[in-house]
Amino acid sequence: MHLNPELSLEQQFKLRVLKQEVQNLSKEQSQEYLVETFKQLMIKDIWISQILNDRH
Repeated sequence: MHLNPELSLEQQFKLRVLKQEVQNLSKEQSQEYLVETFKQLMIKDIWISQILNDRH
């Protein structure tokens, strides 16, 4: 499997927009956002694992 770590142009744009949005967050809001984002990444990992397990 070939993994390409570079972001697409669309992803780069979304990241730039996100950076601008989070600059205005308070410390507490930033921490909540970080925790929620990490939770969503963990859920995504679970989904991917389930999909891969279902394939076998």
